[in-house]
Amino acid sequence: MTGMKGPGIFLAQFLGDTAPFDTLENMAEWAAGLGYIGVQIPCDSRLIDLKTASESQDYCDELTGKLAVHGIAVTELSTHLQGQLVAVHPAYDTLFDGFAPAEVHGKPAERQLWAVEQVKMAAKASAKLGLKAHATFSGALAWPYVYPWPQRPAGLVEEAFAELARRWTPILDVFEDHGVHCAFEVHAGEDLHDGATWERFLDAVKGHNAARLLFDPSHYVLQQLDYLDFIDRYHDRISCFHVKDAEFNPTGRSGVYGGYQNWVDRAGRFRSLGDGQVDFSGVFSRMAQYGYDGWAVLEWECALKNSADGAAEGAPFIDAHMIRLTERPFDDFAASGVDRAAIRQLMGLSAQ
Repeated sequence: MTGMKGPGIFLAQFLGDTAPFDTLENMAEWAAGLGYIGVQIPCDSRLIDLKTASESQDYCDELTGKLAVHGIAVTELSTHLQGQLVAVHPAYDTLFDGFAPAEVHGKPAERQLWAVEQVKMAAKASAKLGLKAHATFSGALAWPYVYPWPQRPAGLVEEAFAELARRWTPILDVFEDHGVHCAFEVHAGEDLHDGATWERFLDAVKGHNAARLLFDPSHYVLQQLDYLDFIDRYHDRISCFHVKDAEFNPTGRSGVYGGYQNWVDRAGRFRSLGDGQVDFSGVFSRMAQYGYDGWAVLEWECALKNSADGAAEGAPFIDAHMIRLTERPFDDFAASGVDRAAIRQLMGLSAQ
């Protein structure tokens, strides 16, 4: 039986201008030194030429070869920033311009077209890299109306998801054509932020086979959702897994919404692995139970701990929680070895 792969690490939070965080090869060597065997690569020009990767098998082979020197594989590509720009409510136009090239700043329609093309190129590049899944965000048109005051007008949510489906279906078609799953990270700030919104989106895209989930339990802790039940409900669509911890400690002063406080002072905050409240034994057991055979990838975000310490602790933490699947039932040693005739006899039935 196949099983989960890992540990991997998402490079986005560590990418910088100084070594070892300045190039893909340097980051691969750094990650390998910490015990990781895979890296999830954000589609950032400092790490990957996405257009070339989408067109050139030689480029992709060279990229994987450079990583293999360090014992590192690509787990997935990520277009979280580009996926966000597929659907942007006007209230966020100025802030989200920073996710796109300067030439499309202040031009929402052009920015959206750029984002769509980026995600489509990522689908093609993923296929050339031999990857099964891709990580992204859905973007959001309805998020400003998530807590309805004044009351949402009838039909607003339905139209938002219909438009989301119109934008994403052609992208999902490209993923399907290239045999890659498009895994949406269910996340606050996205229209896909819980199970109910995922179901609404899946209905809107008519159950598209390429539409999948990136499971990250930390976001469910902050929303006070049952993340183990989420796996039970949607395991057949989970294609990516971010291993990230979080805690939620509400008071009479602050709860889920956070009171506009910084991350350190919020009731809900992200933590390094093992420092929060996520039941990772339960999570990894559920993933093994349902046969998840993708990567377990650390996403480090912590309000307190230094990133170097979080990265160093992540690989052994994931490795310790991964479950190597059994090849036989635990009670095989007690098997009686009786045949069908004997079984029928045990039940008082004739042997026929």
